[in-house]
Amino acid sequence: MVAAVDEVQSQFPGLELSQTGDLTLDTAIDDQVAEDLSVAETISLPITLVLMLLAFGALIAAGIPVLLAATSVAATIGISAPVSHLVHADATVTSMIVLIGMAVGVDYSLFYLKREREERERGHTTLDAVEIAAQTSGHSILVSGGAVIASMAGLFLMQDTTFNSLAVGAILVVAIAVLGSITVLPALLAKLGRWVDRPRVPLLWRVNRRIGRGGISSRLLGPILRHPVASVLVGGLIVAALAAPALGMKTHSSNLETLPDSIPQVQTMIEIADRFPSQGPGAEVVVHTSADNREEVGTALDVLAGDAAATGLFTDSAPPVEVSTDGRTSVLHLTMPFEESDDRVDEALRLLRSDLAPSVLDVPAEVVVGGDAADSLDFVERQQSRLPLVIGFVLLLTFLMMAFAFRSVPIALLSTALNLGSVGVAFGLITLVFQHGWGESLLDFSSPGFVIEWIPLFVLVVLVGLSMDYHVFVVSRIREYVEAGQSTRDAVRRGVSETAGVITSAASVMVSVFAIFATLSMLEMKMLGVGLSAAILLDATLIRLVILPAALVLLGERAWWWPLTPARVRVSRHLPAEPVPVRARDESRV
Repeated sequence: MVAAVDEVQSQFPGLELSQTGDLTLDTAIDDQVAEDLSVAETISLPITLVLMLLAFGALIAAGIPVLLAATSVAATIGISAPVSHLVHADATVTSMIVLIGMAVGVDYSLFYLKREREERERGHTTLDAVEIAAQTSGHSILVSGGAVIASMAGLFLMQDTTFNSLAVGAILVVAIAVLGSITVLPALLAKLGRWVDRPRVPLLWRVNRRIGRGGISSRLLGPILRHPVASVLVGGLIVAALAAPALGMKTHSSNLETLPDSIPQVQTMIEIADRFPSQGPGAEVVVHTSADNREEVGTALDVLAGDAAATGLFTDSAPPVEVSTDGRTSVLHLTMPFEESDDRVDEALRLLRSDLAPSVLDVPAEVVVGGDAADSLDFVERQQSRLPLVIGFVLLLTFLMMAFAFRSVPIALLSTALNLGSVGVAFGLITLVFQHGWGESLLDFSSPGFVIEWIPLFVLVVLVGLSMDYHVFVVSRIREYVEAGQSTRDAVRRGVSETAGVITSAASVMVSVFAIFATLSMLEMKMLGVGLSAAILLDATLIRLVILPAALVLLGERAWWWPLTPARVRVSRHLPAEPVPVRARDESRV
């Protein structure tokens, strides 16, 4: 049809011919989404490699995280083919696999590589360093991967084929990334030895060595540990202020207003809806009864059309009632003179379902109200009813995992509270930017006055899962020093300062990748990009590096309370009380 329209257009240049409709729009939108995601994937890979070069200062070390992430993604896409015969594979699942796989694959490799390098700098051999990294960072990767999988499993509660598909893809890629990080990665590091730090990029290598472990972060951490109460209060107030707009969040299905103007079929559909109101939001009243009641049903539906028009919520241009060949099913098409996102559309549908339609029929019949507008309303209401269940499921599961992983109830409660704060910030920022229109010119979009309905749920599970990566890494390092006999304050000081650089590198990868999505043309992608990138940036800085250490210092030794076993301290055999000076060695000969 597209080719036929183009051919006729070429024959009659004085006329303007354009094609649109449900199928044409769907095809154009799918093409635009595929183009956007292709751009994001193409840009994200070199950006990730550059960030890894900044983090390590050596080409091989920088390439290993990207290699592990890319192979995890490739393996998952391959495994998804047979899995798709069991679970429906949505068209967007590949992009989900790339998005999550690159994030967790790079993070896990980064944590492992950084720890192995630290242990070599302390004087351990390569094999010992890899073994210690396996016992520490490897354990953190297992816990973190379990938390991400638990978070993604929350999508199953929606009982929606698209969310099920995304959940399966995300869980598979995380599981494969974890498997590669605890098997292939240590074997590769043991084989490479000190060659992992070759070839070095001179300037970047010197900067990495000069900053060292925790050089800058220690100076920033000092005031936080000296004034923990003020740090928690100020940080909490900032988080609360950013999350407050989420209380007024309005969700709605995507419509013509949310589609980019660059799609010609969208412009055509907007013009049709404007010039032909009968093409606006509609509702279908479907009556199913005995064929003997055909005349009564037809008369009742004619009355219903008049009653509906009299309310002012529907037009008076209803077409004739359609009747099936067997006379048992009748359909009345009603239209509404409003834009799709207008609140009066939902008001009209509720009135039609609860009052108008049931009141006109005197014969026993099954009456339902459907159509695109009704479908959107039902989906939003269903998601709103299930969102608290998903939030509770994700937070409860991550609470249990943190509690049993660290043998600490306060740590699990604190982790849950911080996750809730991160989600609140993401929801608040999305509401400010896209519902209230902050930064429209900067991001090149027009605010529709609402948030697309599936965005909050998707942001929730992705954000909780990914933010647990570096949270587990920080808490694990603090726990190590506590088990080595240090006080909680000293353990927090050393643990946070020594992991701050790794967290910054890991978060910078996520923020940069998600920020790319904010520049794409589809509004859904912009919402994802802004919500996730801004929330992860704040989560990795204010929440995990300010509120978390301050809260742990306030809790003191109570942070490690566990009711199932008596308190005990295990001295770690591989953690010195203070860092061992690096011995002078001839690197070229080693």
